[in-house]
Formats: sequence, C-alpha cells, structure tokens
Amino acid sequence: MRGLLLDPHTLAMPSSPAHDLLRRVFGFNAFRGPQQQIIQQLCAGQDCLVLMPTGGGKSLCYQIPALLREGVGIVVSPLIALMQDQVEALKQLGVRAAYLNSSLSAEDAANVEQQLMRAELDLLYVAPERLLTPRFLGRLEQARVALFAIDEAHCVSQWGHDFRREYRELKILHERWPDVPRVALTATADPPTQREIVEQLGLQQAQRFVTSFDRANIRYRLVDKQNLKAQLRVFLEQHRGETGIVYAMTRKKVDELALELRAQGFAALPYHAGMDAKERSTHLQRFLREDGIVMVATIAFGMGIDKPDVRFVAHVDLPRSLEGYYQETGRAGRDGEPAEAWLCYGLGDVVNQAQMIQRSEAPEERKRVERRKLDAMLGYCETVRCRRQVLLASFGETYPQPCGNCDNCLQPPETWDAGVAAQKALSCVYRTGQRFGAGHVIDVLRGADTARIRQFAHQSLSTWGIGKDFDDLRWRSVFRQLVAAGMLKVDIEQFGALQLTDSARAVLRGESAVRMRKDAVVVSLAKTARRGNEPRHLPTFDDADTEARFVALRDLRLRLAKAQGVPPYVIFHDSTLRAIAEAAPEDLDELAEVSGVGVRKLERYGDDVLQVLWEA
Repeated sequence: MRGLLLDPHTLAMPSSPAHDLLRRVFGFNAFRGPQQQIIQQLCAGQDCLVLMPTGGGKSLCYQIPALLREGVGIVVSPLIALMQDQVEALKQLGVRAAYLNSSLSAEDAANVEQQLMRAELDLLYVAPERLLTPRFLGRLEQARVALFAIDEAHCVSQWGHDFRREYRELKILHERWPDVPRVALTATADPPTQREIVEQLGLQQAQRFVTSFDRANIRYRLVDKQNLKAQLRVFLEQHRGETGIVYAMTRKKVDELALELRAQGFAALPYHAGMDAKERSTHLQRFLREDGIVMVATIAFGMGIDKPDVRFVAHVDLPRSLEGYYQETGRAGRDGEPAEAWLCYGLGDVVNQAQMIQRSEAPEERKRVERRKLDAMLGYCETVRCRRQVLLASFGETYPQPCGNCDNCLQPPETWDAGVAAQKALSCVYRTGQRFGAGHVIDVLRGADTARIRQFAHQSLSTWGIGKDFDDLRWRSVFRQLVAAGMLKVDIEQFGALQLTDSARAVLRGESAVRMRKDAVVVSLAKTARRGNEPRHLPTFDDADTEARFVALRDLRLRLAKAQGVPPYVIFHDSTLRAIAEAAPEDLDELAEVSGVGVRKLERYGDDVLQVLWEA
C-alpha cells in the first residue's frame, strides 16, 4: 500500500481518502469519537496527544495517517507481544507492516531494515531501545518518515509502574525530524502524568484529544476479603470457560493459585518474572491463541496485551494505585462485549502495600506520591458511591450520573450507625498504646485469652471484652473503614501498628457521627455455581439459529488461525462474528456490509464464511 498525499481538509468529507481507507481496509463505516480530527491533524503535519480508553480505537489514529502520508509510520511500542499482535492484524488487512525487537534473529532484523530502506513498509513497530541506537537513527535519516507514533506514552512517567527510562529520551525525534508529526497515545494518564508526557516529549504545541476514560462495558465489583480461595472460586465458576486474568501481588501466590485452580478444572497458567523465559513465552502464546485460559499473574503481565476477548480481570490483592487498577482492569472487554472487573481486598492488603512503599529505595518524594495514590485506592474500595464516578474522577473526569453497572449501583450497600463501634475501636487502639495491629486489638475487644494479651496484661484494660457482640470479620470491616476514613493510620515503622489521627478525636468525644457500609457475607459455592457449570464464553443470542451460526463461525476462525499460526482474533473479532451471525449474509456483497469485514478479509475468507453459514 503506497502513501498518499492529500489536502487534510478533505477528511471531513464522507468520500475522503481517510473514509475510503477506513471502509476498504479496516471494514468500518464511520469514525468514532475524535478519530477523524486526530487523523486530520496528523495528515496536516501537526503533533497530537491522544488520551483514549483501551478499545477506543487509538491504533487507527496513527495507522490511517501513516497510510495516507508519504513514507513509513514509525511506531514506538514498549512490548514485544503488542508489536507482534499489531503487525499480524495489519498483515491480515493487506498492510505492509513489520517490527524490530529482540525476538528477531540478526538475519530477520536485517531483512526488515532492508524493507525500510527500500520503502517497502507502511508501518514499522520499534522498541524504544532499538529506536534510540545511533545505528537505527542513522537508518531513519536515509528513509522517508511519515509520522512518529509513541504508544503507551504513560511509560514516560517516573511515578508510574510501567516507567521506561528510554521513553524520556524520545524528545530526540522532534529535534532530529522537526517537520515529521508526532502522536503520543495512552489509555492511562491522570492529570500529573499528562503534564509529564507533555514536558518530557516536548509536546507543548500539540493538539490534545481527551475522550472519556469510561469503559462502559466493564462491570466493577468489589468484595471484602474473608476466605480468598473460596471467594475466587465462586467468582471463576461464574466465568467458567471464559478467558480472563487473575492478578496477585507475589510470585509465590501466583504459583499457588494457578496450581489450585488447575486442580479445580480451570485452564489456569502462571506468569511472572521468576519463571523460565521459554515457559513464560509458551504460557503467553497459549493465552493469546486458545479460548478459556485463565492467566494467573503478577502485574508484570498485561501491558501491551491486546487480546480483545478477555471477559474478566480479577485482583486478589489490593492494587497500589487507581491508575494501575484502571490499566489492569482495562485489559478486559476490549472488543466492546460485556466484561467484569472483580477485586477482593482486606486491611492486610493495605498494610502490605504501605510496607512495600516504605521499604523501597525510592526517594521520599516518590514515596509520598505513592502513599497518596494508595489512599485514593483505599477510598475507592470503601466508597458507597458509584464506583465508576469515583474511578473516573481520579482522571479528572466528571461522570454525570450513577453508572448502573457496578456493585454499588446494582446493589446499593446498606449502611449502619457505627458511632459506638468506632468509639470502642479507637479507644482500644489508644489504651493498648497505639503499638499493635488490628488482629491484636480485635482480640482485646472480643475478650480473647491469648498469650500476647496476657504478656501485656491487656485483659485488665477497660476495653477488654467490650466488643464481644461483633465477630472477627465485622471488627475487621470496622477497622478497615476507620483507616479508609482517615481516623486511623498504619504506622509502617512499627510493623503495621494502628495509630489515632486528629480526626479521631471528634468521634471519641461523640461530636461526629459515623456511618459504615455493611459487608456482604461470603456466599457458598453451592448457591452460586451454575447448573452443570456450563461455559459462559458465548454471547447470548435471540434465537438458536443465530447462536448456531456464531458457533460455526468460531470453529472456522479457529481452523484458519491454526493453519496460519496466528491468534484467532486477528482473523475476526468476536464482535464481527456476532454481527455476521446476526446479519446472515447470503452473498459476498451482503457480507462486505458487515462491520469489521474489509476488502482483503472478504477476498481471503468470504467464500469460507458463506459456506459455513449455508451449512449451519
């Protein structure tokens, strides 16, 4: 496909080259959101900063201008898996695409570079480490560059958990190619990160395009950690047969959970940095190419994974920040179909995260930033408001009304007058010397007879036994919410000891009312398991014939993918198969009208699709 020069103002016309490419190559009839304006800016040679949620169509914003402008579009991408997925998908569309990263042999890398020099590429994906080498920069000097796209631009932020030092050196692209437009793209950037992207990449003059961060198809749900393994199993039974990700904080927990889930009949695989590189790669390929895989992983897994049919993301430990949580949950439902984000957390998670921050070798300034982010994460967990409203507010976005698709909206939490309970809890913390964690303080409140209580003579305190009316779980809920409300703080220097804050005084004096949410009790597996444990990975359809067509199309897609050695979703997304099944086209002309079916895919797969539909 050869680059085309055009008047950027023609993009607004339905018959523009951009619209033609959108329909002919990518199979879509209309642009979404600000895509058209971004393309127009880049084709005019202007820089852009694009903040758009995952699944919002960021890739099209640079892919189409790269095809319309003369030269090759250089895409800076941080992870190998992302490059491979993007290139495979583009090749399916007939786009001349390639990548350069450490996975290539010296011979293959040399071949790609020769394609670059012969102007035989429309798009070239490059790791930042490779891009910044003097040798490759010299190669680019000899080529015609259409644009630079800096994907996952939040990697420039030194405060983020995806920080890549090389990203802070990418300003050199503007210095050496001042007339080549740049576009920085991210789905995860709170206001401070946005400012850092602009400063570090020299994008002060760039046009900003900020769309809603809302992922409307994701349902957010949170549960109090009571019996983690049982709770996780209940959740996964509701998604048996579906592809998903389970995030855990430690490698040990990842290995243990993956082993246990396999014993329960789930296709669970571990993934973390401590594994053998070959085994890790094998697990990644299975996740990308098979249906129904549950990847149990640390947060090392995920950035750059563009598998569209991930139906759930579960966190079994508290994420450190809302930014990280948003990014990790955003790996679900990229195809626009319904997905679920499930988080199970407890007070112990808060202590563990705070300890990790304190023990890190980061400068004190960074620790303060991370502690503030952890506080915001805790506030999200304990809110009785719409979770989507709270989450989006962290990105500076106001969501106008409750979403109707989170646990707090679907089942508004009950609250209770916790004034007396709060006074008992705070008083017990004070009388035990503000030297102990929640476990010991709860034992005192409940009148327990333990060696530690006897050691410190806490059975003689006035608060010993005054909380016998609450069980352990309810007291843990009280302490967790007192920490979230800022009445108690966790002293990391004293191994998680609880200490009173200034705001506790008014509660102790009875001058401030306290209301808390009631935690749901763990529901038994028997009550929640679906009859027969049948898979739920198929979308629901209005009639059996449509579902039969969809199943037959999925089988065809799997056969085609295996024959080519590519993930099934680069052939067709589930959403496209659903549209085909519902439309039931009878000829190639009707099939061409289905969203997601471009000219090249129609040529390659059209006859097979029609044959399968006829047989179904």
